[in-house]
Amino acid sequence: MNRIHFKKLTLALAMVAASTHGMAQTVPATPLSTPEAILQKLEAMSAEMARLKAELQAMKEQQQVAQQETTQAITEQAKLLANPATVMTGYGEMNYNRPTRKNTDTQVDLRRVVIGMTHRFDEKTKFVGEFEWEHAVTSAGDKGEAAVEQAYIEHELTPNLSLKAGLMLMPFGLLNEHHEPSSYYGVERNFVETAIIPSTWREGGLMLMGKTDAGVSWSTGLVTGFDLNKWSSTGADGKASPLASIHQEGQLAKAKNISVLGSLDWRGTPGFLVGGSVFKGGAGHGQIAGANPAVTLWDLHARWTPGKWDVSSVYAQGTISDTANINASLIANPTLIPSKFGGTYVQAAYQAWSSGNYQLKPFARKEWVNTGMRFDATGFSLAPDAVEIISTVGANFHISQNVVFKADYQRFALDPSRNRVDLGVGWSF
Repeated sequence: MNRIHFKKLTLALAMVAASTHGMAQTVPATPLSTPEAILQKLEAMSAEMARLKAELQAMKEQQQVAQQETTQAITEQAKLLANPATVMTGYGEMNYNRPTRKNTDTQVDLRRVVIGMTHRFDEKTKFVGEFEWEHAVTSAGDKGEAAVEQAYIEHELTPNLSLKAGLMLMPFGLLNEHHEPSSYYGVERNFVETAIIPSTWREGGLMLMGKTDAGVSWSTGLVTGFDLNKWSSTGADGKASPLASIHQEGQLAKAKNISVLGSLDWRGTPGFLVGGSVFKGGAGHGQIAGANPAVTLWDLHARWTPGKWDVSSVYAQGTISDTANINASLIANPTLIPSKFGGTYVQAAYQAWSSGNYQLKPFARKEWVNTGMRFDATGFSLAPDAVEIISTVGANFHISQNVVFKADYQRFALDPSRNRVDLGVGWSF
């Protein structure tokens, strides 16, 4: 019994004694020394004790309820702090590129800064957005760019099935959905997943995603696609990356032709991932006379991380159909539309040293890339482009899990003038 309750009980007993004494003075008919008087007094005291006991029990129950409410409030607050409704994320990188044969082209570039936001409306529904700035300054007279990289709603239909709607990254390769600088090796993103699979490739539409207990995850969707009307036969963008040059990025995207996609991954063995993706959709949108072109892109990818090793590979191939008549009208121009393009890489990295948060991971990568494997042109026979082979060796040095310094050397077999040394710093949170 605490001090407050004890004081209340003492006061009550005093009041009972005083009351009894008063009754003895005002009603002297029954002497206090008689058995009847003593019995009455005991009964009165017993009743008062029962009342006080009931009051104390009620107060105890109220205190327990108050403690439970306080505990619940603290728990709810802890949950809110651990899982806030709105979470800010981001990543960025600054790179130094020095060509070994033309060092006058050496440059430093704040390649990109991205701010992300996830807001959870309830346990099953959330918004995901990423907003990107490239090359430090964005204006009419600068080369910088501001873009919405992602903006979609995701809703959980069941614990193993969810739906996305909005502007979404496409589930291709190993890099497109996981493109933070701390997630990949080398200062620059690899060529297969930039020149063949455009990075960061996003489309607007609907996507259904699922997973199983056997380690299988899949997705399928109806989304916007590419616009071949954007092709420039006089510029170099199509040669560098055919699909990146006609990517619509959700900007007033032509949508007469809707595209379909599907992806499948398996992670049934710890440390091992294997999967593939396919995309197909019209690219003319009824605006190219005498042609109805379509884009098809597919890839196979695998990653294995046994112990300190990290080994991965991606193969990707794309086609653009019904380009013969279009190319025939562009034949005098330097950049024709390829009907086939593709590439592959193999990469191995090893954690050579670690101490606390520090990790040193040297790596080597070999790539075979051809953005013009075949050209079709009515009345003309066109030779394919040669395969460019890129060899990259370097290292990632993590000073934290999400902060990395990078260095590498890249050698181009077909065009040695592109050989370069790269340095970079990247972060994500």
